[in-house]
Amino acid sequence: MTAEDVTAQPATAQPVTAQPVTARPATAPAGPVEPLVQLTNICKYFLGVTALEDINFPVYPGEVMCLLGDNGAGKSTLIKILSGVHQQDKGTYWFDGQARRFTSPREAKACGIATVYQDLSMIPLMSISRNFWLGSEPTRGVGPLRFFDGPTARRVAREELARIGIRIRDADQLVGTLSGGERQCVAIARAKYFGAKLLILDEPTSALGVREARGVLRYVRQARDEGLGVVLITHNVNHAYPVGDRFTVLGHGHSLGTFTKDEVSREDVLELMAGGEDLADVGADDGADDGADAGVDAGAGAGGELADE
Repeated sequence: MTAEDVTAQPATAQPVTAQPVTARPATAPAGPVEPLVQLTNICKYFLGVTALEDINFPVYPGEVMCLLGDNGAGKSTLIKILSGVHQQDKGTYWFDGQARRFTSPREAKACGIATVYQDLSMIPLMSISRNFWLGSEPTRGVGPLRFFDGPTARRVAREELARIGIRIRDADQLVGTLSGGERQCVAIARAKYFGAKLLILDEPTSALGVREARGVLRYVRQARDEGLGVVLITHNVNHAYPVGDRFTVLGHGHSLGTFTKDEVSREDVLELMAGGEDLADVGADDGADDGADAGVDAGAGAGGELADE
């Protein structure tokens, strides 16, 4: 770590100023609001294989855009373009009013794009505070005699987690002792603290129970209400629908459409993802109906509780 890296990061907690969020119409935000992200005709190829073809994908500040699709739909490739891991082969990537072509995740992060992957990029045998500051550690001292500022790191980690409603007993507690939902919250708090404008969450509820998933989705709403653009990648409609403002469905590298919640129901989204014929085949099985209905009702119940809060 160089002195320049250290001075570039804030040494004390800076509260995130909540931006007013107004209701969005069925098409696009009214007034002068511009998209935070606008992907136009994005294409990506790997050795002649089409991973993405003519994808148009807008994300506005203060909204949750849910990116949905079955396995192999192209969701991972799209978020890797957003986060600078891959570069588009065709099309234009606009971020914060400028055409971008990020060459690395570090460059995207410096512009305000934070990505929380499924593995969370955390080290289980390190403390909460060390994971919170990983790569941007606060230091004190002068010149070459600089060392890790433990008290500041612990205090800021506690304050930022408390700001999103997570109370921890000890910031020196190992991350490996936290639940999956608590680790997600640490990653979200870290992204918000370091000035993220766009928060990308890759399957944040995939390995969580109902209660933990509901908690994580509540923090997704909170990030949206504070003015961040949020991209929620999932294949679980029951988790996406309660918190999503708009939904983009991918299938085999193509966009099947972008819809607001007023334009599409939970069942419509599920049918787009799975295909009408596939669902009809499932429904033809006499024993499948009861099990499918029970699964949907259980998920809808969890989502419904969240939506009613």
